[in-house]
Amino acid sequence: MRNSPLEIHPIAGAIGAEIHGVDLSDTLPDATVAAIRQALLDHLVIFFRDQDLPPARFLAFARRFGTPVEYPFVKGIEGFPEIITVAKLEDERVNFGGIWHSDTTYLETPPMGSMLVARTLPPYGGDTLFANQYLAWETLSDGMRRLLAPLRAVSSSAKADVSRTREDRIRSDGTEAARQPLEALHPVMRTHPETGRPALYVNVAHTSRFEGMTEAESAPLLDFLFRHQVRPEFTCRFRWAPGSVAFWDNRCAQHNPINDYHGFRRIMHRITLAGERPR
Repeated sequence: MRNSPLEIHPIAGAIGAEIHGVDLSDTLPDATVAAIRQALLDHLVIFFRDQDLPPARFLAFARRFGTPVEYPFVKGIEGFPEIITVAKLEDERVNFGGIWHSDTTYLETPPMGSMLVARTLPPYGGDTLFANQYLAWETLSDGMRRLLAPLRAVSSSAKADVSRTREDRIRSDGTEAARQPLEALHPVMRTHPETGRPALYVNVAHTSRFEGMTEAESAPLLDFLFRHQVRPEFTCRFRWAPGSVAFWDNRCAQHNPINDYHGFRRIMHRITLAGERPR
């Protein structure tokens, strides 16, 4: 496949688009990179099909959009510390990241985005859901937005441990950092640094409480927000095939890999791109 004019096809009303007419293993012209980046900003998550991206090419593609960084809890693959394996094996019941979340919000500077390429897939299942957090914010009442706008919330890596989304990979491929809980304080309403749009920035996997409040005091409002921000009309669903690639904007989208393929193997490779401190 050679690069041709991009074809961008939304896959849902709220979020997500497939891009056709591009070979990501090629050296992409600057104009093509700019068009892909604009599609990401417009659709929050973009997908590509039938891509041949061994690790070196995958990393080269990622570098056109940002600075790949090492994941704090899981070691990278041999020769490529910025690429981690996201796996669920035949004998495992818990999948990696199997809960609605924005990536690593327990870091002071969470990533701007992540890229995932499919290597080995089950015969069925293993789709990923994505949710638009611009819409999550915009559809709150005026009164709720006024209440939330000045608040900050605590994100903790210890909460992710409680949700048991990473323990199998940490056990086999964990880094020293995996034993050290991380915590960060971020605004509940985040302003996207490129679009200027406000987005709801809490998530059930990592957000534990509001600043200055206990977890018990925070729970009723957080529970409402966790349900609200993943309403079906804010979401899309992507069905993977070998060679599929997803690239999502962690600043305004959440994702949730569905754990519905017990007894089968699912292997993906992921690259995380450096971000900025939420404001």
